[in-house]
Parts: sequence; structure tokens; C-alpha cells
Amino acid sequence: MTSTTPTDAGRPQRSRPNRLIRELWFQVVLGAVLGIAVGILAPGLGEDLKPLNDWFIDLVKMIVVPVVFCVVTTGIASMDNLRKAGRIGVKAIGYFLVLSLVSMLIGLVVANIFQPGAGLHVDPSSLNADDVPETATEHATFTGFISSLIPTSLLGAITGDAILAALMVSIVFGVALNMAGEDGAPLTRGIKALSDVVFRIVGWVMRLAPLGTFGALATVVATYGAESLKQLGYLIVLFTATCIVYVLVVLGAIMRACRLSLFGLMRFLKAELLVALSTCSSEAVLPQLVRKLETLGVGRPVVGIVIPSGFSFNLDGSAVYLTMASLFLAQAMGIDLSWQQQLIMVGVMMLTSKGTAGIAGGAFIVLASTVTAVGHIPLAALSLIVGIDRILNEGRVFINVLGNAVATIVIGKWENDIDTERARKILKSGDATPPPAAETTDGTVSETDTAKTHAGK
Repeated sequence: MTSTTPTDAGRPQRSRPNRLIRELWFQVVLGAVLGIAVGILAPGLGEDLKPLNDWFIDLVKMIVVPVVFCVVTTGIASMDNLRKAGRIGVKAIGYFLVLSLVSMLIGLVVANIFQPGAGLHVDPSSLNADDVPETATEHATFTGFISSLIPTSLLGAITGDAILAALMVSIVFGVALNMAGEDGAPLTRGIKALSDVVFRIVGWVMRLAPLGTFGALATVVATYGAESLKQLGYLIVLFTATCIVYVLVVLGAIMRACRLSLFGLMRFLKAELLVALSTCSSEAVLPQLVRKLETLGVGRPVVGIVIPSGFSFNLDGSAVYLTMASLFLAQAMGIDLSWQQQLIMVGVMMLTSKGTAGIAGGAFIVLASTVTAVGHIPLAALSLIVGIDRILNEGRVFINVLGNAVATIVIGKWENDIDTERARKILKSGDATPPPAAETTDGTVSETDTAKTHAGK
């Protein structure tokens, strides 16, 4: 016995570093550190590494729509009662609207109290509208939003990259399969099999996240350096602090009401949150987020409807940014907006902020649309924050991803379609490996495949 004890005691010490290196979140952190180092020490090389992040985002976008189609279609097709799909959708939209309004009002209050733009005294004639990216002039409109919902063809929505169009087609397809009954059963089984293949590809793509992170941060640090931080540091610090308070207070209160741990959820989603932070893309983690929430015990119909729609309608981080940035610009230009004008601005943003998740720099486009529609601030004022928009996007994306995970749990609780005990155990242990099949809720994915997907993470 004495001869085996040292061997057993030493085994965990030798294997722990190896296990840590295999963890995706650790690889992402390592990629981030190396990227920052390259951006500081070799700026020229850092700028050249931009394609690494672009390629990773393109690979993820390649698989996002198939994931949405498989999850939503099979979730609705397997429902005993189609009314549940409509109920989930209505509850999700109601939740999104309330949280978006709360987020915007928080940004409004913080900007009014702390006045981040006061004292800058920017002369409007000194601003150059050419500094504003061309994409910012592509204003979001209601008719454009409706048009984005309608694909040019049925199969085109499934093979394209428009999430909203894919979501609509998936819902229609799932309802048709459900109503077809036994005649549609073989096709439903085929889509379920396709889902397993698609999520296997997701696992492969996510393994490239550290490279995407490395390229993204190397480029950002090399391009902007510390100059933007010095110029507009107060706004960055204030926005970051607001994001932290929002997560702890608002999302924390919601998770407490669900009797689940917010910090446990953040630990469970650490790899996805780190990837979203470093790449500044919500879509980069959508497929894996769907998988993780199913593993957590939320029913597939809830996950399938809430997550894809949430990434277009539930952008709480962007909502905080929109009101704070608008008031910052007004204060910097010496424009005093009344409360009535500010509330009108919020109303316009509630309309223009929906459906821009798939657009690069969507929040910046919404800001431009609002500035133009309200008319109190010149469009050229956007040039003041162009340089730090990428930095502010960090907080926006983090809250957007975490907020949608929380929203899925809330709707799951509301619909009684979440295994709370299972979720509590996973969030407490931080283990992404699901329990045995007997403990799962109906409508979730195959536990065997889920275990394979998360093995080694």
C-alpha cells in the first residue's frame, strides 16, 4: 500500500496541467494573451493577423444557419402541442422588449448622472463625416426588417446566412412536419441525424477559437494601441462599469428569481463568453451556446426559438450602449437634450435596434439611424467614437451572449421545460457533461452525442 500511495498522489499533479491545456477556455485565454503581446511588441505583424479572426468568424457563420434549422425544426416537429411554440415565441418577445427598455433606461440614467461627454466642447465644424464608416449610413428601416424575414426561396434561407429568415423558414418547416404526423416522421428523423452531424462540425470549428482570438486581439492592439483609451477613457471606464453593474444587479436578480447561480452560469459558459469577448461577435458562439443550454436541461423547443430570436431582438448590451453613446455625443457637442427628447430617442431605438445582430457593427448602424431620425445630433459626431467602438463592443457582446442565456433559462422556467435540479447540479459543479439519459427532459439532444461534444473540454 505504501508503494502505490506516492504514485496515486503524484498522478493528479502530472495530469492537471495536461487537462488544463486541453480546456477550450484556457486555450482562448492563452490566445488572447499572446495576441495582446504580439500587438504591443510587433504592431506590423499584429495588423497582418486580422485574417485569422475573419476566417474563424466565417467558419462559424457557415454553420450557424444549419444549427438554427436543425434545432428549431426538430424541436417544433416533436411537440405534442403546437400552441407551445406560439406561447414560447410570445413570452420571449415580451421578455426581450422589457429587458431592452430597462437596458436603455439604465444607460440613459448613467449618462445623465455622470455626464461622460461634458466639458469636451467639440466644435461641429471641426468634425469630418468621412471618418464615419459607410456601413453606418445603411440605416435600419421597418420595411427593410420585414424584407429580411422573407427569403428569396425556401432552400435559400437554409443555405444562406440570414438568421431571421432561417428562423422563420425553420418554424414553418417544423410546424408542417408536426402536422404531417407519421408521413413526416422519416424526414424528422433525418433532420435529427443531420443535427448530430452539424454539432460534430461545431465542435471542430470551436477548436479553432484560440486562433481567432489570437488574430483578433493582435489586430485590435496593433491598430488602436493605447491612444484611443487616453482620448475617451472616461466613456470606456463608465460603460464598462455600467456593464458590470448590469450583469451583477439585473441579470443576477433574474437568476436568483430562477433559483440558479449567475456565477455558475458564467463559469459553465466561460469558453463561449471568452470567445465572444475576444472576437466581438455574438454569432461566433451561437451554435455552441445552443448545445450548452440543451446540456443544461432546457428543452430543445425553448432553446431553438429563444436563442436565434434573442440574438436579433434581445441585445441588452447594445441597448445600454445606444443611450449612453447618444448622450455622450450630445454632451460633447454642447447639445442639451430634454427628457422628452431623450424618451423619444429611446422609442426610436426600440424600433431600429431590432434585427441588426447579423450586420457587422449593428449597434453603430442603429446609433447612426437614431441620430439621423431624431435630428438633434449631426451624423459627423459619430466620428468621435469610431476609434473606440471596437473596445465598447466588448461589453456589448458579453451582455448580449450572457443575457440570451439567461433569457432561455427564464422562458424554460416559465414554460416548465427545464430540469432545474439538473441545471443546479451542473452550475454548481461546472461540469458540462450531462447526466445519464434517464435524468434528461424531453426534447433534448442525445446525451451520448452531447457527452462526446463536451469530452475533453
